[in-house]
Amino acid sequence: MARRFRGSEEVKVDAKGRVSIPAKFRRVFESCDPDWSTGKRPQMVIVFGTRDWKHLQLFTIEAMNEIDDSIAAMPRGSAERNLLENIYHGHAEETEIDGDGRLVLPQKLREKIGLADGAFFISAGDSLKVWTPESYAEEEQRLESLVPDFEPGADPLSLLGSASKTEG
Repeated sequence: MARRFRGSEEVKVDAKGRVSIPAKFRRVFESCDPDWSTGKRPQMVIVFGTRDWKHLQLFTIEAMNEIDDSIAAMPRGSAERNLLENIYHGHAEETEIDGDGRLVLPQKLREKIGLADGAFFISAGDSLKVWTPESYAEEEQRLESLVPDFEPGADPLSLLGSASKTEG
């Protein structure tokens, strides 16, 4: 993938379910859409996941193509493939960013995560997660509870060393 998402932003949601996609995020959707060119609308895939998801996940076309290829390589009929097809194909919507840099979130997706006046975007590498600001605050607390206690001044990148040891 050419680019990755970085950062977070809180944005307003209007009565029609439109949210402005910050320019730094739009550039990633544009660069990761093989069919995009100036004047065209960048495409994306919104994954709304299973009933326990409290967020939406916005994938670039390139990222979704990678996921699709990985799923297609799995044994047909396996429980794992069926689960991933259900989430990333069945619980997903293809959409685009409009000419004003906005994304229209369908009502059923807004209702699923309780989105009303504001949305919180947080980068997840090849995707963006969309939360209500309140739900994200709860998620951040949950994530922090999973992190081991560090000595003051410790480098959080030290966690990468433990991940590579368990993989290899």
